[in-house]
Amino acid sequence: QVQLVESGGGLVQPGGTLRLSCAASGFPFNTSIMKWFRQAPGKEREFVADINWTGASTNYADSVKGRFTISRENAKKTLYLQMDNLKPEDTAVYYCNGNGHWGQGTQVTVSS
Repeated sequence: QVQLVESGGGLVQPGGTLRLSCAASGFPFNTSIMKWFRQAPGKEREFVADINWTGASTNYADSVKGRFTISRENAKKTLYLQMDNLKPEDTAVYYCNGNGHWGQGTQVTVSS
């Protein structure tokens, strides 16, 4: 049974920091490209970042480049998204994706 469970979301002030985690099971995490997406209210789901299976290659949406860092820990089958200098426009539900599967999402709200 495939499971992707996101955690770490919450309410943070502009300029603040959050670290999201995604715990994976039920598919070959260690050899899968893993991705983060987000969906803001009234908007389509959009790509945030991805990482190859070794962690050596990453890609980011222009809107988060320089502020967000994607990483993975294959031994723990866990994907991370370090989010720094958060902005109100980063407010969204964040989803991890791997091997065609989606997690349930975690809410990130950036507001003063």
